[in-house]
Amino acid sequence: MQRAPRIFVILATVLVAFLLGGCASGRSQDGVSALLPADAILLGEQHDAPEHQQAHARAVRDLSSRGRLAALVVEMADAGQTTAGLPPQADEAAVRQALQWNDKAWPWAAYGPAVMAAVQAGVPVLGGNLPRVRFAAVMQDETLDATLPPPALAAQRQAIRAGHCDLLPATQLAPMARIQIARDQSMARALQAAARTGQVVLLLAGSGHVDRQLGVPQHLPPGFTVRAVRLQAGGTATAAPAFDTVWTTPALPARDHCTALRQRLGR
Repeated sequence: MQRAPRIFVILATVLVAFLLGGCASGRSQDGVSALLPADAILLGEQHDAPEHQQAHARAVRDLSSRGRLAALVVEMADAGQTTAGLPPQADEAAVRQALQWNDKAWPWAAYGPAVMAAVQAGVPVLGGNLPRVRFAAVMQDETLDATLPPPALAAQRQAIRAGHCDLLPATQLAPMARIQIARDQSMARALQAAARTGQVVLLLAGSGHVDRQLGVPQHLPPGFTVRAVRLQAGGTATAAPAFDTVWTTPALPARDHCTALRQRLGR
């Protein structure tokens, strides 16, 4: 088996935050109780929108105060990491240690409030993401291509191309899409493991991961009920087949992600 070139593994880790992070708008309508009953609620954020992380914390507090929250699964920590062994009074340092939190990738100041709200309510927080050490192997695993319908696989590869600002050669679109698929599978497994009858599991992830047509819902079994929410920064909330609802938040200042990305890569 040919080993993935290191540059593409680096691209996968550096650029993945740009991929399918969501790009949209307006004012938050974060009433999670309206989405019940469900086995899981998937909140798909735009990673650089502070209002979206604030909506996370409100959703955790809302569900936990009703005794409805079985677990909080986060893209921001790797699968296998959990706060399940910590008491509700655990401090932030202990929580970050339990989750092996990567503050450089996921600023604790942004995501910590939602995580701590769950811990303080006695709700376990579970990592859902695929560990980076597995990226190289996943990129070579062609069996992952068959886990999406052909149109969805093509759309996933196109999203990879656009999300990576045309910096990837065509030969790397399939390997990079496999990373995205494997990450979605990892989060889907975490949701299923945490599910409890009469309660709901909450997932916090980029909006591409909660897309019904491309993301985590594609890897959940029939009968597992999910509600997919897109948090959108700017614009007008418009219903779309990929999401059950859209919550809008204020628009962000215009930012050229691709220019910034090229500068980081020395292009």
